Amino acid sequence: MVVFESGEVDQRRATANAESRSAETWLKRSQELANIVGADASGVKAFLGRWKTIRGRLLQLPALLTELAATPCFMQNALILELLEAIVESLEEAKALVEKCTELSYVGKLQMQSNLDALAAKLDLHIHDGQLMLKSGVLKEAPVTPNLATPETSREAMRWNIRDLLARLQIGNTESKQKALDTLVDLMYEDDKNVLFVASQGGIPALVHLLDVSLPSLREKAAAAICSLALNDSCEHLVVSDGAIAPLVRLLESGSSLAKEKAAAALQGLAYTAENARAVAAHGGIPALIELCRIGTPGAQAAAAGAIRNLAGVVELRTSVAEEGAIPIIINLVTSGTALAQEHAAAALQNLALSDDSMRQAISKEGGIQPLLRYLDSASSPRAREITVEALRNIAASPANSDSLIEAGFLPRLVTVLRSGPLTAQQSAAEAVCHLACTSETRRALGEAGIIPPLVRMLEAKTSSAQEFSAQALASLLQVESNCKEFMHEEQGIAGLVQLLDVRNTTVSKQFPIAALSALVGTARCRKQMVAAGACLHLRSLAEGDVSGSRRLLERLERGKLLRIFSRKPSSKKLEAKGYHSQCCQAPQHCGVGCMPSVRINMATSSRELDIELEQLNMSTPFVNEF
Repeated sequence: MVVFESGEVDQRRATANAESRSAETWLKRSQELANIVGADASGVKAFLGRWKTIRGRLLQLPALLTELAATPCFMQNALILELLEAIVESLEEAKALVEKCTELSYVGKLQMQSNLDALAAKLDLHIHDGQLMLKSGVLKEAPVTPNLATPETSREAMRWNIRDLLARLQIGNTESKQKALDTLVDLMYEDDKNVLFVASQGGIPALVHLLDVSLPSLREKAAAAICSLALNDSCEHLVVSDGAIAPLVRLLESGSSLAKEKAAAALQGLAYTAENARAVAAHGGIPALIELCRIGTPGAQAAAAGAIRNLAGVVELRTSVAEEGAIPIIINLVTSGTALAQEHAAAALQNLALSDDSMRQAISKEGGIQPLLRYLDSASSPRAREITVEALRNIAASPANSDSLIEAGFLPRLVTVLRSGPLTAQQSAAEAVCHLACTSETRRALGEAGIIPPLVRMLEAKTSSAQEFSAQALASLLQVESNCKEFMHEEQGIAGLVQLLDVRNTTVSKQFPIAALSALVGTARCRKQMVAAGACLHLRSLAEGDVSGSRRLLERLERGKLLRIFSRKPSSKKLEAKGYHSQCCQAPQHCGVGCMPSVRINMATSSRELDIELEQLNMSTPFVNEF
């Protein structure tokens, strides 16, 4: 049902009544002509083969017209009037050709053959259009004009409108199809619900067919409609199953600028899933998209870069994308494209560098690092900065690129991102630090760039993944003595690492905080801070679970506790109060008066000698805890 405002009711009713009378007139005329021409054609002796084909079509028309006239809303549908007028026009032409062939009054044989072939094609088209109208259901419901429109009637009205427009896309002349398509595209842009209506009414095959027509304007609008469907998650599988990928790729190669842009945007949406991305590649989409990135309009370049970004997200397609020469073209887009093209291009490089070391090195060799760093400086949106940091992180995963990144000025940018970037970008930056800290030289350079303070603050991040990457980066950086000294200036550094040892925090790997603390345990000040922060308690629980490195770190901390205990010279009164002889504690030799053997230690001995004596005496943890 089509719903009109109340002010339009009288005018619409008058128009409908006039169309009803006109449709009845055209129906009668077409039925009369079909019978007359059918009978006259049977007597034609010239061009027998062609007239036999035409007679077969003429015999189908009366039954079709009768079936059309029997539909409930035959007289109220404007589309039927256009069909009847076209049928009558073709039958008048057929009548004239029958007379010429009967009287042999035609001018040229070849010309007559061509006219008869054209007539047969017209009759075929009329039969197709009539059957399509019956199948589409547009003749089963009539436009209504209620005084008040409810939400339900509005939805039904829109469905009817869309069914009518879809029928017009397949019926009538080019001008009629163009108008219907313009209206349909506008409706799809207005509301996503209309996109769903088009898909549910079976309109996708008709739109896909229009992608291959010769008229550029029709191809552009059809591509725009398909693009709206492809970008809708509920419709993209229907677009693929109805065969849209192949004509969309052809449109990239031979369409107008606007058609190419819409086709690329549609393929971008479809290629979001791996299966569809493989289908795009199988139909030759990769070279066509790369070429569009090179010479397309700004909008087309952005859409094509987005499609390549999705294609590069599929592991097995990355090599094909690179072999087609995408890397230098994509790098150029990072430098000179629109804001959207730059973002898609950076994301494409991010995906290309995700897992293949040779790809990472190729991006570096093609000069991709500097454009990415410049884009990181100028990107206006947080998401664009995140993508760029992720791309640089992936490039940094190749040790061969470390020097190039450092020389290009990546380290100060990392510090900036770690200090003030979004949390996801900070996490990616911490991952990049982990990749870069592969040699003593790069670790020292990272420390000198000021990377340690923001990493310490990241230990308090809200996400466990950010905490873990921060601990991993610190564990690597603290292998350099100068970085350890820098770390000791951070008041919350050790406490932040110790809190990650808590066994109740199951989302953070204990490997990295243990490694970082182990690099610091050689300093008495750091040991004292670790013990004060509760490291021994956490490490005992981890040691019971055989967590790697936990037992050794615990032993070193507890040995340090003993060192502090015995480094203090106890008073005679305190020792005698505990039942010890002060002489025994002041000299290495045994006094022979029953003093506890476990305290017969020379307090003046060196730390190394103390360690040896502790091992010989087999001092146990309970004794340490006693102090």
